[in-house]
Amino acid sequence: MSLDGKIALITGGGSGLGKASALKLAAEGVDIAVLSRTQSQVDAVAAKIGALGRRALPLYADIANPDEMQAAFEQIAETFGRLDIVFANAGINGTWAPIEDLSVADWDHTNAINLRGTFLTLHHAIPLMKTRGGSIIITSSINGTRTFTSAGASAYATTKAGQLAFAKMAALELAKHRIRVNAICPGAIESQIEDNTRRHNVDEAEVPAIFPEGEIPLTDGEPGKAEDIADLVCFLASDASRHISGTPIWIDGAQSLLV
Repeated sequence: MSLDGKIALITGGGSGLGKASALKLAAEGVDIAVLSRTQSQVDAVAAKIGALGRRALPLYADIANPDEMQAAFEQIAETFGRLDIVFANAGINGTWAPIEDLSVADWDHTNAINLRGTFLTLHHAIPLMKTRGGSIIITSSINGTRTFTSAGASAYATTKAGQLAFAKMAALELAKHRIRVNAICPGAIESQIEDNTRRHNVDEAEVPAIFPEGEIPLTDGEPGKAEDIADLVCFLASDASRHISGTPIWIDGAQSLLV
């Protein structure tokens, strides 16, 4: 599973799944552009990548902002000249509330980050990948793709379903350029995404779901770790996944099979 010498972009790379994947890829010989809104986090991850002997390009941008994303990709083009791997990972939970309680602003904010941000990432990345081909990995979720019982998560689940549809459309369109596009669909994973979740009156939207003992069968109820995602990202980034494209991969310890 050789990745040595490849160039990757990771959005949301300052923490959680993005950080774990950045460090795993760097350990496998990948140079990485790390993009996030939080400069201190990006700088810390970039320093760790450097300590592993790989080049790191710190990028500070809101993935929903077209001007900031264009500027970030101009830096990638100037520094690396190409991309082999794109991990479109940045996203938010946003506001979870009953549909009648969701404001237009709540809906639009979640869509802007999760869907527009993913679109802008691929929109700018594709020209840097066409010559050599490569791998695009999009972080979707079990929500909106296989489970629908998370109370109040209508906006979030809709964006995650949209990301999966976008991945499939992109996989077919880009196949002629030897660019693979896949979606990973995590269940409960230890990360910081809960930090950007606003819950309002979710009990009103809840439908009772009865789980067997332990909501995550494979791990006796324990959530997965960011490193589990990083291992999957490395596989999808490598030539070992050379015949896989347009595919959702649920990585949830069989959690989503319960409901």
